[in-house]
Amino acid sequence: MMRAGFLLLFLLLAACSQNDQLQGLETAADKTPVFGDTFIEGSIGDASTLLPILASDSASGQINELVYNGLVRYDGALNVIGDLAESWEISKDNLTITFHLRKGIKWHDGAPFTSADVLFTYQLYIDPETPTAYAESYLQVKKAEAPDAYTFRVSYDKPYAPALMSWGFSVLPKHLLEGQDVSTSKLARKPIGTGPYRFVEWLGGEKIVLEANRDYFDGSPYIKRFVFRIIPDTSTQFLELQTGGLDYMSLLPLQYDRQTDTLAFRRLFNKYRYLAFGYTYLGYNLNRPFFKDRRVRQALSYAIDKQEIIDGVLLGYGKAATGPYKPDAWVYNPDVPRYPYNPEKARQLLAEAGWADSDGDGILDKDGRPFRFTIVTNQGNDLRSKAGEIIQRRFRQVGVDVQLRIIEWATFLKEFINPGNFDATILGWSTGPEPDQYNIWHSSKTGPRELNFVGYKNAEVDELLEKGRRVFDQQERKRSYDRIQQILAEDQPYTFLFVPESLQAVASRFHGITPTAAGIRYNFTQWYVPQTLQKFSR
Repeated sequence: MMRAGFLLLFLLLAACSQNDQLQGLETAADKTPVFGDTFIEGSIGDASTLLPILASDSASGQINELVYNGLVRYDGALNVIGDLAESWEISKDNLTITFHLRKGIKWHDGAPFTSADVLFTYQLYIDPETPTAYAESYLQVKKAEAPDAYTFRVSYDKPYAPALMSWGFSVLPKHLLEGQDVSTSKLARKPIGTGPYRFVEWLGGEKIVLEANRDYFDGSPYIKRFVFRIIPDTSTQFLELQTGGLDYMSLLPLQYDRQTDTLAFRRLFNKYRYLAFGYTYLGYNLNRPFFKDRRVRQALSYAIDKQEIIDGVLLGYGKAATGPYKPDAWVYNPDVPRYPYNPEKARQLLAEAGWADSDGDGILDKDGRPFRFTIVTNQGNDLRSKAGEIIQRRFRQVGVDVQLRIIEWATFLKEFINPGNFDATILGWSTGPEPDQYNIWHSSKTGPRELNFVGYKNAEVDELLEKGRRVFDQQERKRSYDRIQQILAEDQPYTFLFVPESLQAVASRFHGITPTAAGIRYNFTQWYVPQTLQKFSR
């Protein structure tokens, strides 16, 4: 037994030493980025559409970010920098932005990109016939014009703080979409953009393939091909990662903490962790009778042990959420009402709201109706389903009977979330540095396919959302958002569960990865594989 263990240790050390020698040779000979190889990423869900104006899911967003460009974007330090725009000026009254566009840019089909494309995309967003969830920022514009082929100018009636970054929207090709119904456009399946990658193929439920745009205006990406594999089960994804079928995966906490802590894995992959821009929540459909009383929603929040979820599901890789902003953001308000695990308080509030176990079956009832409902969440996200199991058990302890239903992603969106056909849901929002969340919380955004699908309506929140987007001074804005967080914490339209850490594994042959406040993907076009380590020749 000792001899076998010693031999295994010797082999591992020898392999590690050999790899170190290879790394030494590599760093001496291959520090200069070179073109080639294929990057294969796993996803639990397929894209829904490759027309960004219609997409609201993360899978579509990941592909669209590689195919299309905006006028501006964030760099690694979360500064706004030019993309299709090489520069811009903002008027002294903060009401007009003039963008100067880069010249010589071409769409993937060879047609020239001009300001007419930007103006056309803006017009699509504000067209009431366009079924988009993102029109709000563009409805703020008083006037948009393209005075020449490389100038785009927008004016506002009143200051709009998110204005500049709102023009990070994906610009669409006028020559291919003009006069068409965007909802039925072929570009939804075969996109044509200006971005660093060109579309090659989409095999539904299997994979999406992109290839490097060698004529990209900001320089060709170094990685030749990008393959987005749809693998709904995270355990299968992890097996594919370990056997070389994937180069990148968002790891589950258990995978990150225990299943990747080996010499062999560390030799083949690099791991990264950082607090994500986003949060996971239990959202209540406020159109359902169960959830109309704020005391009920507060009670359900008291019945949930968030730390139990963070410790048991996230293995400590996350923080308790108290509202829609992560704790290290400038806009975060630490002084809001909190809901520590307190089942007695939960029972008290439920009783005040009229719920009692009148028939002794262990389930609360009111007016002859038991407190019984279903939580839906999407297939392939073990964190959500395991959190749901814990919540289900804790709710049962206070007399609330909950069923947990796991649904395939596309069906989940189409048949449950978009039409508002659910009682409660466990979902997450990916956010960003801009604190404006008008689309999620404003009472005007509760329609089909819009983002306030829980039906939250609060007149003061509406007013504060409007105020927060009209001032540029950060401290003044923060006062509005502090109050919004206070009201949301009192109203509990969501039980804000946790802010997860993003846990990433990337094959170690990929170089050029520089973690920053923006994470690791912001400079993907600069990632490369040294010639000696390239795995795919085509």
